[in-house]
Amino acid sequence: MTKTAHDFEALDIHENTISLKQYQGKVLLVVNTASQCGFTPQYEGLQNLYKKHSALEVLAFPCNQFKNQEPGDAKEIESFCQTRYSVTFPVFSKIEVNGSNAHPFFEFLKESLPGVMGLKKIKWNFTKFLIDQNGVPIKRYAPTTKPESMEADILKLIGKSL
Repeated sequence: MTKTAHDFEALDIHENTISLKQYQGKVLLVVNTASQCGFTPQYEGLQNLYKKHSALEVLAFPCNQFKNQEPGDAKEIESFCQTRYSVTFPVFSKIEVNGSNAHPFFEFLKESLPGVMGLKKIKWNFTKFLIDQNGVPIKRYAPTTKPESMEADILKLIGKSL
């Protein structure tokens, strides 16, 4: 049977196991995040999309694999996201996205949507994956892609236009 995003689980920022099955019927925007990255201000755009579209879930997965730009613990990450960017979308526990300890969900995403030249790795913080309501990965975005520039693709999946 072909896997979908809904077949995975992940720990939230408080170490609770979350089944991604709970997001069935919603469009997902999955992002590997970091608090000390040049792309960190994208949290603002991600929060704006999340607030604007009730059919969208933004899922943030902090990762410290890129130049140690997410050194904090869960409390520090959560506090940073809330106080600095008023984040209300789900933030998960810190994970690895590449290598032998990569989270299975990110292995699935990389396999489903390889990067440039077919590379099955995450290039940097704030790589984004758009997933449809059925849990099928649809599109991968570079770290440099601003959240607002993805809105047309999100709206297509939701069934609305700009």
